[in-house]
Amino acid sequence: MEKLSPAILKTKQHFEILDGMRGIAAIAVVTFHFMEIAYSDYSKDFIGHGFLAVDFFFCLSGFVIGYAYDDRIAKMGIREFFKSRLIRLHPFVVMGSVLGLLSFLFDPFSSRAVTQSMGSILLLFLSSILMIPNPTMSERYFNLFGFNAPAWSLFWEYVANIVYALVLCRVQRRYLIVLGATSAVGICYVAAHSGNLMGGWSGGTFWDGGVRIAYSFTAGLLVYRYNLIVKNKLGFIGLSILLMLAFLSPFSTWNWLTEPFIVIIYFPLMVSLGAGAVLNNGLRKICVFSGNISYPLYMTHYAVMWMFGNYYAANKPDAVHLAYIIIPGLIVLVAFAYLVMAGYDVPLRRYLTERRKKQAVK
Repeated sequence: MEKLSPAILKTKQHFEILDGMRGIAAIAVVTFHFMEIAYSDYSKDFIGHGFLAVDFFFCLSGFVIGYAYDDRIAKMGIREFFKSRLIRLHPFVVMGSVLGLLSFLFDPFSSRAVTQSMGSILLLFLSSILMIPNPTMSERYFNLFGFNAPAWSLFWEYVANIVYALVLCRVQRRYLIVLGATSAVGICYVAAHSGNLMGGWSGGTFWDGGVRIAYSFTAGLLVYRYNLIVKNKLGFIGLSILLMLAFLSPFSTWNWLTEPFIVIIYFPLMVSLGAGAVLNNGLRKICVFSGNISYPLYMTHYAVMWMFGNYYAANKPDAVHLAYIIIPGLIVLVAFAYLVMAGYDVPLRRYLTERRKKQAVK
């Protein structure tokens, strides 16, 4: 077996504005989850389309995977590609599952006794850390992953990575266009059939998630392969405002039309602009921090959401008290995500990466 050069395994330079935008999207989706619990009527939610941050993540992922691996996956091999992705993604899959389990067993605001047997809880936990959908928890509204609801999108991210390594990395651009166009039709069908693109998180909406990533991941890959990078001077702040406009757009009876527009056209445009924007040096640290905490925040916040949901159901706080909870809550969740990243994820990934490099040169 041919030895791998450590240079092949080295991470490429990041698009720092895109990293920063990913952090903005993560904060948007956490805010959406807070507001979703407080206002079941999404039309009254000021960030009623925060859930579309997931589609932005998918599109950004297609672009980044193409940029990072198109020119080297043949040299590094599928096995090493999978190792790279597991080292990058899976530590927080495990951490999110652990936090979700703890919040389920020890939620201080829950008045309900735990009805699941220990065997069932163990099976659910193993399903969660192994990324096997198991939508059987009625207490968690039949989420694909009851202990960490956002992991549904990570499941599809893993699927997309597998399909990329086995097929898409070798597919010519014109065939990618066909795939993108077909999945865009799927996006429009799901939006028209369901009235929105919110599905994918539950057993009943499982395939909606597949349609969402099929389009957005392909679109991001096409942006990279056709070099559809638009040079501009919007900068991080300007692009963050434009990105937030999508999440702040009103939730209405026109979702079947507005949401496909945002996903099919607007988000790929945001990736194109983000990749071509010039970063002000004074904002570089903010972008780096924002990008660094985006995935940790996304994968650790939902344990708190379950507890917040039980608190809200028991106390029904008014708008003023909600602000006193949600604003500090966002700050605490960002700080917690950073601490877990610095104390758990970074050391673990560094250890696994160094061990892998040593094995590669043996």
